[in-house]
Amino acid sequence: MTVPALALRRRARRVPLSVVAVLAILALIVALTVLAPYVAPFDPNRQTLLARLKPPGFSYRGATYWLGTDDLGRDLLSRTLTGAGVSLGVAILSVVVSTLVGVALGMLAGWFRGWTETVIMRLVDIMMSIPAILLAVLTVAVLGPGFLKLVLVLALTRWPRYTRVAYAQTLQVANLPFIKASELAGAGAGRILFRHVLPNIAGPILIVMTAEFGLMILFESGLSFLGLGIQPPSASWGSIMSVGRQYIERAPWIVAVPGVCLFLLVFSVNVVGDWLRDQLDPRSRTR
Repeated sequence: MTVPALALRRRARRVPLSVVAVLAILALIVALTVLAPYVAPFDPNRQTLLARLKPPGFSYRGATYWLGTDDLGRDLLSRTLTGAGVSLGVAILSVVVSTLVGVALGMLAGWFRGWTETVIMRLVDIMMSIPAILLAVLTVAVLGPGFLKLVLVLALTRWPRYTRVAYAQTLQVANLPFIKASELAGAGAGRILFRHVLPNIAGPILIVMTAEFGLMILFESGLSFLGLGIQPPSASWGSIMSVGRQYIERAPWIVAVPGVCLFLLVFSVNVVGDWLRDQLDPRSRTR
């Protein structure tokens, strides 16, 4: 078992109550997202114009809208549950794609050095000099909106951060004695990178992934809020809030419901990320 894994296993026995609470919130959000087709009381796209902009708890013809309705009379609870799946799906896929690309390039730069290092790291510098949200908006404007295109856009803007972390960690691990022993034993670069280097840099990469996951959710919501992400009638938290801003004085719940869900999800992910950082950081005083 690698050093980061051993440290995490040893320190995980003392989990703060705050981390347990946010883990419960995350578990609840994920469970509701997975079960959304079964627990959503209505079709998220079903319009009932006579029930438009009704407050939470409103009943109409025997049906109760627990979180109210939007401007087209659609049930806000059903749309929020469905939108959670879209937002989480975009965030998860974009983090996975950016991690695979960024870590692979960072390991190559840190291992082979020379011109490979120069080309990859200068490309990273160029990408990180461009504001991420501006690059995302420009890319969406060129490629057009859509679920998979949004995943590609977000992955394109965030892979450099993984590359920098993987590059720095690979430089450190490459000089360890067991790596040199593997080289002397005749192991190839591919075997060393994926069997020895990658497991020993997984801790810092995992910390970056948790931080980036919350950021991807915010990016997706922001782009959908601007009309550049998930398009109607599909629901995402950002698109729901975009509609609700027009009626914020008359029907504030349209913005409040997905906004609170967004806050709880990102806050929980960040708390878990901070806890993981403390567990995996060798300079941490927590034992």
